[in-house]
Amino acid sequence: MSNLSAVSEVRVRFCPSPTGTPHVGLVRTALFNWAYARNQGGKLVFRIEDTDAARDSEESYEALLDALRWLGLDWDEGPEVGGPHAPYRQSQRREIYREVIEKLLAAGELYESFSTPEEVEARHRAAGRDPKLGYDNFDRTLTEEQKAAFRAEGREPVLRLPMPDADITFTDLVRGEITFPAGSIPDQVLVRANGDPLYTLVNPVDDALMRITHVLRGEDLLPSTPRQIALYAALKRIGVAERTPEFGHLPFVMGEGNKKLSKRDPSSNLFHHRDRGFLPEGLLNYLALLGWSIAEDRDVFTMAEMIEAFDIGKVSANPARFDLKKAEAINGSHMRLLAPEDFRARLVPYLVAAGVLPAEPSAEQLELLAGAAPLVQERVGLLGEAAGMLAFLFADEDSFAVEPESAAKALGADAEPVLRASVEALAGVSEWRTEAIEAALKGALIDGLGLKPRKAFAPVRVAVSGRTVSPPLYESLELLGRDRSLGRLERALEAVPTAS
Repeated sequence: MSNLSAVSEVRVRFCPSPTGTPHVGLVRTALFNWAYARNQGGKLVFRIEDTDAARDSEESYEALLDALRWLGLDWDEGPEVGGPHAPYRQSQRREIYREVIEKLLAAGELYESFSTPEEVEARHRAAGRDPKLGYDNFDRTLTEEQKAAFRAEGREPVLRLPMPDADITFTDLVRGEITFPAGSIPDQVLVRANGDPLYTLVNPVDDALMRITHVLRGEDLLPSTPRQIALYAALKRIGVAERTPEFGHLPFVMGEGNKKLSKRDPSSNLFHHRDRGFLPEGLLNYLALLGWSIAEDRDVFTMAEMIEAFDIGKVSANPARFDLKKAEAINGSHMRLLAPEDFRARLVPYLVAAGVLPAEPSAEQLELLAGAAPLVQERVGLLGEAAGMLAFLFADEDSFAVEPESAAKALGADAEPVLRASVEALAGVSEWRTEAIEAALKGALIDGLGLKPRKAFAPVRVAVSGRTVSPPLYESLELLGRDRSLGRLERALEAVPTAS
């Protein structure tokens, strides 16, 4: 069915409904459309499908814009950008749909249907068929007299599109050739009895008017494709559509237990990942792997590299599972690729949100962060993890506290000689530098007390950082400064339980 060999410009669309918070599966769809448009030198149209007043909200609309902006997925036409096919919100296009409906009706491409669901079920039963088979195309052949009689009863008809009496076959860009047999799909309702158009009409009409050439969308929408193809044929006959776009149905994003990733699962919420400290490029890299790969032996890549390599024909038809641990590992790889000053700048909002830094950090605090950020850049997978690791550097001595769990592990009675030797050794360090601190501690604890490194340094780490996991110890002590370091070690020594 491909009729796009002569397409001069690839035009794809991302057309979410503004309901709830953005789902990672939805973002993956946006990413693949964006990558395909950029790879082909085409256009990405961003369209808002907001005709369901009961479910759509302005808050969700703003969240969609926020999500795409944060991710850096830019669009060529749509809200806030404009374009030749404005408006790009379906709620503002009702007059356009009304005109198309009138044309379809006048050309005999739609028919009036008065049957109630109960009547359809009764006819199926009378014929010995499953009563839940759905609409039976009964109203296709109603006479004008029958229609008048229904109207006299006060009935208002819906408008249906007659499905062709032939197989519908198309070549899916992801799945290959697919055929829906003749008679397997009932005539669909396109317009409600009150005249409001349904999604089944407005989506293909907008695609036709916006000259969309390729429809890349979720696998769950595959069953609606033959209906859309039938509607495109009708739209072409009345001069509204130039062509039928090519379709590609992207694989499901699965959660735990091989079930489709639920909206109730925190992993599905894009902003949950942002709040935890995913980088946009790290999250996009991982989402790209949900159905596509740049190479068999390579998982980490930039968006520029994805654009260069993206081929819709290489997308897998198999469901892809959202693996949070792998996502975090890939995000960590992107952390390591950041320039130090970029990493530091991205940390600040997370440190502010965690209360580690004030909303307006001082020059002194930013200078301390400049020294500390490289110590955690190699160790964190998420920006949000840095707050716990760096808080000890910015805490004043009155508010600093050792985590009880860490104290229980490392500051028992056997820590007393370690802390005492550490205080004595560090008090004698003349130049408070990493190398001198390291030499003093190793001399006192490993050479002097004969301890193994893990046993030697754990009490010191917990005493000064409050945690068993911290940035490198000697560098941390240098950043913390002589007075604060010795003060914390002395307080920890005073608090160590006496061996009985």
